[in-house]
Amino acid sequence: MEQLKKWRRDLHQIPELGLQEYQTASYLRNELEKMGYQWESIIDTGTIVFIDYGQDATLAFRSDIDALPIDEHNDVTYKSKHGGCMHACGHDGHMSVLLGFAKRLREVEYDFAYNILLIFQPAEESPGAARMVVETGLFDKYHVKAIFGMHLMPMIDEGIIACKSGPLMAMCGELDVTIEGKGSHAGLPEAGIDSIVIASDAIHQYQTMIARRVTRFSPVTLNIGKIEGGSARNSVASTTKLEGTLRCYDEQLFYKMTDYLADIHQGLEKAYGCKISWTCPPLYPPVINDLHLYQQFSSIVENDYIQLTEPLMLAEDFSYYQKAVPGIFFFLGTRCEQYHSGLHTETFNFHEEVLEKAVHMYELLAKNIKGV
Repeated sequence: MEQLKKWRRDLHQIPELGLQEYQTASYLRNELEKMGYQWESIIDTGTIVFIDYGQDATLAFRSDIDALPIDEHNDVTYKSKHGGCMHACGHDGHMSVLLGFAKRLREVEYDFAYNILLIFQPAEESPGAARMVVETGLFDKYHVKAIFGMHLMPMIDEGIIACKSGPLMAMCGELDVTIEGKGSHAGLPEAGIDSIVIASDAIHQYQTMIARRVTRFSPVTLNIGKIEGGSARNSVASTTKLEGTLRCYDEQLFYKMTDYLADIHQGLEKAYGCKISWTCPPLYPPVINDLHLYQQFSSIVENDYIQLTEPLMLAEDFSYYQKAVPGIFFFLGTRCEQYHSGLHTETFNFHEEVLEKAVHMYELLAKNIKGV
């Protein structure tokens, strides 16, 4: 336990953004070398370790390694030393778990049915480097047949493992809309084309679209989180910009929603005489847990387990791995009286004791998964 705590607190102090995790990579590689492992670099700051047990197929276990552009507000001795950057999403814990699993594999001897591949992946938060890892051909090279990953979760009680089959997390896209109207004096509104009014109409139509064009059995979230428009209180705004996110659990539905958005924007252009430019590129696919693997997972987990009844509208680039091979992504709860701040907040923290449970879960999966 003390080693897990040390790893976590060391890593917590050196957070780095995606594809810039050089100090983090150096730390991880040094610790792996201490255990006697030979590591390989992938996508520059990424690190993999292949453990050959003489089998034809391989199970992969993944940790993300990047941090967030957040200024930490925790008053702790291991506070981030990189101003404006923080491990506010638990990736320091994820890395410590995978290091702990690597150490455990050195300490015990098992007759494993599969080889093991450890993946310390950069840039989960952005731009989603899991896709880049898959594109290197790594899974083909090492004959990866299944993959497992874990995320600390402050929405779930401390020490509880939570998972479900099928959709677990959402597909997401970033919506950017620019409405070009025509400026005029507020006293002469008929001379202008009010982009703020059009933006208001657009937002209303977005929500109506979800309520009236999508079945209630297919959850969709379209949130506008930022609006910029206008220059003075006594003028008609010529330009307004909207920024938001579109999320659902079905890739076909996502693209259908973008078709609906195109219809809305074309209608607004005709109705108001404005010009609307917009994009909503898909970022991460939905996280879909494989049914066959989940049946084994749910029978392997020993205690303190809950089966989730609803997926989350959060997103994760682990989904790219699941498009390549069957996979299971699960949550480990951290919520307690002392630590209950949400992910991506300035005060996110957790008790390192929970990490032991994830190390043990990885060990159980490596020992007991069959038939992939």
